[in-house]
Amino acid sequence: MNYTFFKIFLFLSLIFISCTNAIAQDNQDQIQLKVDQLIAKKAEYHRLTGGEKDGYRLKIFFGVDRDEANILRLKFNSMFSEYRNYEEYHQPNFVILIGDFKTKLEAFAVLKKIQIEFPNAFIVKSKIKTTLKPKEK
Repeated sequence: MNYTFFKIFLFLSLIFISCTNAIAQDNQDQIQLKVDQLIAKKAEYHRLTGGEKDGYRLKIFFGVDRDEANILRLKFNSMFSEYRNYEEYHQPNFVILIGDFKTKLEAFAVLKKIQIEFPNAFIVKSKIKTTLKPKEK
């Protein structure tokens, strides 16, 4: 009688394990589908916004002298080439902006790093460029 009970228990355990594996696989497929949908939504948002979102940059120059702006930009590039820089023109002033920082804290860390060479630099809110990471398989 114990042997029969053991066989029934083993049979029911195998059925339970098989059902559990099927349910787990179904859940994993649903999760992957949701992840793919979210990635597609993010890519569409990125396309619609031109890859820009709210963030921060450092303003290191603001003035009417274009030559002075270019000299300062070249100086910055030679010292801190790891940060992108942008030249904008807001009539009649030229503006040199640095970086694409998601948070003010990130911008502040870089500000402290460059402040010795660029003491007039300060943080400004700006639209920043984002990069969309390719989907990994």
